Amino acid sequence: MPIIVNLDVMLAKRKMRSNELADKIGITLANLSILKTGKAKAIRFSTLEAIWKLKS
Repeated sequence: MPIIVNLDVMLAKRKMRSNELADKIGITLANLSILKTGKAKAIRFSTLEAIWKLKS
């Protein structure tokens, strides 16, 4: 079962740009783009945790 990533929705709700999110979670803009498009084969738990912490 695939994991669906809705980073675009999160960014729009928070009125945040992709480069700002990438800086806050400590990944490159290119890697964030891969996550946003759903082309990522894996994600580090530390990255997932950083995204989750922004949500709460």
